[in-house]
Amino acid sequence: MGNLTDHHHHHHHAPDLGETRLIWALAVNVLLTGVQIAGGIVSGSLALVADALHNLSDAGSLGVALLARRIAKRPADEWRTFGYQRAELIGALINLTALILIGLYLIYEAAMRYYNPRPVEGWLVVYVGAFALVVDTVTALLTFAGAKESLNIRAAFLHNVADALGSVAVIVAGTVIIVYGWTLIDPLCTVLIAAYAIWHGWSEMKHTIRILMQSTPLDIDLAELIHTLEREPGVLGVHHVHVWEIDEHRRSLEAHVVIDPRDASRIEEIKQGLKRRLAQRYRIRHSTLEFELETPETARVCPVEGQEVCGHPRTHDHPHHPTPFPWGTAWLILAIVLLLVGLTLHFRLAGGWQSGLDAFRSPAQWSGYEWLAYGAAFLCLLMAGWSYRGDDA
Repeated sequence: MGNLTDHHHHHHHAPDLGETRLIWALAVNVLLTGVQIAGGIVSGSLALVADALHNLSDAGSLGVALLARRIAKRPADEWRTFGYQRAELIGALINLTALILIGLYLIYEAAMRYYNPRPVEGWLVVYVGAFALVVDTVTALLTFAGAKESLNIRAAFLHNVADALGSVAVIVAGTVIIVYGWTLIDPLCTVLIAAYAIWHGWSEMKHTIRILMQSTPLDIDLAELIHTLEREPGVLGVHHVHVWEIDEHRRSLEAHVVIDPRDASRIEEIKQGLKRRLAQRYRIRHSTLEFELETPETARVCPVEGQEVCGHPRTHDHPHHPTPFPWGTAWLILAIVLLLVGLTLHFRLAGGWQSGLDAFRSPAQWSGYEWLAYGAAFLCLLMAGWSYRGDDA
């Protein structure tokens, strides 16, 4: 029997942040982007241009959020029966793709700057970086309230917090240029900002693609969900199960439920029990359940379409899953070891502690092996962050 009495929650949205705050956050980010690009061109700092392009992607994300909220207000119609919420996901996918491409381009530019160094005006870099830090802080404050209620705004808030850290890196680069005259710090900071942009873009893109591909939510074990439903009173079996996310706030499920022919009069009671369980345990509030009376054919149907092995034990409340290898911790330990190797090489080649401390002021004289150790440590640190981020996704 089809689920004809199901209530569709097609307009369940998180509380609105307020278009005024989004507009102000967008405006200050666009202003910051213009100032940083102008400052980067005048000062000759590639790090400033890198941070400017990153902030431009933030402005694009805020613009998409603002546009998506307006589109989302349109009611569902015969062409979009689930509404228009996925417009935000499509826009996010475009923004994240652009962010990754910008990051790759900046790494290329940093490599070119390394082989063709140019003079950098340190004080201008510091001034513009300080202005960027103020703007990033203001933007974070504007989005802080909505971050408590909306995953999308929370991502924008965290993005601006990270941008504030990037502005700190730019200020540090300018300070190093003023004090030591080491212009190599500029392309180095550019690589750091670009690497963060690529890492952040790819991490967010994975979640966006999962929703667009109608994947099972990461926090739901499909086998465990099937076992849970089959333990409900009156349920003999569950098959043809599909679970997906309509958007970041709404989840849906459809399934065939097998019951005893003698329980045909209790279909509505069984259905409401299943719906309560789905809502309470899995946050699935939109479900379509088709009921079937038990026959020899229904006893042989696979729980999930396409499975090669049908049937599963009902005696295990929580299926055992092997503990995944802690890649994040392994990469972090390797990064620390490589950093210690680089420092050991530094002090040994310098001939002592005092001379080693003095040698920190002349990075151009460092050994190539030392640079290799530091570079490998940095890459391992990126891999550790990527692994931890993947575990949280």
